[in-house]
Amino acid sequence: MSTDIPFVNDIERQRARTDLNADFYSQALEASKEFRKEYKERINVVKSSQMPMERTADGLIKHIINEGMNTKECCLDIYMQFIPANGSTGTSRHLTEEVAFVIEGTGYDHHFDVSFRCEDEFIWEWETTPKKLEWGPGDFIYIPPYCAHKRFNTDPENEARVIVMNSRMMKAMGFDWFDQLEPAEGFEDIWVPPSE
Repeated sequence: MSTDIPFVNDIERQRARTDLNADFYSQALEASKEFRKEYKERINVVKSSQMPMERTADGLIKHIINEGMNTKECCLDIYMQFIPANGSTGTSRHLTEEVAFVIEGTGYDHHFDVSFRCEDEFIWEWETTPKKLEWGPGDFIYIPPYCAHKRFNTDPENEARVIVMNSRMMKAMGFDWFDQLEPAEGFEDIWVPPSE
């Protein structure tokens, strides 16, 4: 008779099985098959005329790639942001990193960096004084995760155009934390304040 203590005892062996049944695995196989069939019909090239404009609480944007469009891109949302002369965007924050490329215009971003700690839940604290980051044509702008940010156009006569890119990956992981903290001027009518 062995004196070794078994790794799994009889109680754990009994708990290993249940009378509940599901078909999650077979549903996933079927969903994958359907996705691959549907994916073949998605577009590879998005023509400018297929890119919709939208009035948002962050200002006027033109969607280049969005999960609501029938494209093969599944990870990124990309849009062109139009900032009026001497105007600005709203203030937003999201758990995804954001990168932006300035097509035309000069201005600056305000970044309110965030720090956090995890106790029973996440505790988020934003700086009260923003960092001012100046930009111009051809510049690349990086916005860290969950950094509250606002973009300003300093040209008194011309609008600025900026290409903005965000990842959908965090959303798929359950971190779809996205807040519009204040609207862009002239877009107050479509702004819904965040619930805290």
